[in-house]
Amino acid sequence: MSSIRLSLLYLLFAILPAANGGQLSPMQPAWIDDLRHGGYVIVIRHGATVSDQSNTDSMSRKNVPAERQLNAEGRAQAKSTGEAMRKLRIPVDKVVTSTIQRAVDTATLLGFGTVAATPELAEAASPDESNQRALALRKLAATTPPAGTNVVIVSHKPNIVAAFGSDWSDVREGEASVFEPDRLGGYKLIGRIQASDWTRWAQAAD
Repeated sequence: MSSIRLSLLYLLFAILPAANGGQLSPMQPAWIDDLRHGGYVIVIRHGATVSDQSNTDSMSRKNVPAERQLNAEGRAQAKSTGEAMRKLRIPVDKVVTSTIQRAVDTATLLGFGTVAATPELAEAASPDESNQRALALRKLAATTPPAGTNVVIVSHKPNIVAAFGSDWSDVREGEASVFEPDRLGGYKLIGRIQASDWTRWAQAAD
């Protein structure tokens, strides 16, 4: 390649950040800017949990049942995700969560205000119930949020896999899937985001 072509390439890469007004870091996907305008449903698997069932973290609350709870990492994960989304100027109208405590705690620690809990997002006890809850989750993903804002849903791996398919069999705790409703009763996947990505993108936006 000639030195002239190389110089042109270097010039092109140098001016790319300026072309988008400096609003996006090269580390961020372009659709992050779309989230700032609203219209998306963000489905999050609850944060990191205590793996040893016998050492369940009750979070010092007597009313918490003997079920797997968020650990320190999961609580920090949820807080940092919410903080990063606010720093990235991503508006959230409401947060809907499973009634299971680890999901409720994740939703609350995101810090977007009132949290609405529904058993339709909780793990199912039977195949029929699983199908019903998968349908409910798909319906939520296909529901267009109020203008200029987004909706966050917090649920569980079995629900997410049942609703969206085997591609989500590797969904990690704290991971988000961003869907765009098509106003025709369907939706499309925009991207999947690990919990650490939100913080990285927010830091890069400084």
